[in-house]
Amino acid sequence: MSIRFGPAGAPESFYAEGYKSSLDMPAWLKRNGLDAFEYQCSRGVNIGEETARRLGALARENNILLSIHAPYYINLSTVDPVIRTKTKMHLIKSLRAARWMGATTVVFHPGSASGGDRREMLGNAKRLFQEILNEAEEEGLAGIILAPETMGKKNQLGSLEEVLALCKLSTTIPALDFGHLHAVTGGSIIDKASFAAVLDLVEARLGREMLQRIHIHFSPIEFTKTGGERKHRTLADGQFGPDFKPLAELLVERNLTPTIICESNGKQAEDALVYRSIYEQVKNKKSVLPPLS
Repeated sequence: MSIRFGPAGAPESFYAEGYKSSLDMPAWLKRNGLDAFEYQCSRGVNIGEETARRLGALARENNILLSIHAPYYINLSTVDPVIRTKTKMHLIKSLRAARWMGATTVVFHPGSASGGDRREMLGNAKRLFQEILNEAEEEGLAGIILAPETMGKKNQLGSLEEVLALCKLSTTIPALDFGHLHAVTGGSIIDKASFAAVLDLVEARLGREMLQRIHIHFSPIEFTKTGGERKHRTLADGQFGPDFKPLAELLVERNLTPTIICESNGKQAEDALVYRSIYEQVKNKKSVLPPLS
């Protein structure tokens, strides 16, 4: 399996060129040198089966790997029975849509961590997540990966440790959002060692095979003085981290082949291409190094 790069949702340039339908996206991405796409269901799973199957066929035709971002309304940590039922519904509907279009992964936000003890809320989340995994298996959806995402605000469930605890319930991979991790820690993802610490912890908790399959979100991010996501930015904004090159070096050195989804604000395809270029430069530089004497 090779590394892939692509956008989360449609960038401004897609619409500027006159396109409107997600069915145009696979060919557009291929023409622009990208090979992954994260279909956005953030406001609800509204895609029908026929359209999803057509999108999947076009993605396969153009060698585009699909993933889905599940609705923002998911909250695994809640004890409210109504919200628990809706959370199950949103994830199961996302998995069904993924099956129709042949998407490999459903990324989701784990939920809230405000108003209670984090350990208790993580326990609530693990129990509900296990129920959802069981239901997915009963419906024949277990082959699709449910990937909890690391979050960018302290009042959200989704620290790296919390995400890995959810992943240990099943053969589930994390969605590592390095912008979120950078923001929630007040800008600590600044060098190769800080990226390596994240990858090392994933491998320690889940093993090499799961590390090999990680799903990554990457974009510049603005964060508050107290540490927390404020806004996704773009590479053109210039002043916002994290820097992709140290991660690219680690991916090459460790022979990791994740899917990397760019979430830059409106420029997610353009910035994904920059990230791909950085990765290729690092990879090519390593391949031409002279042997040690």
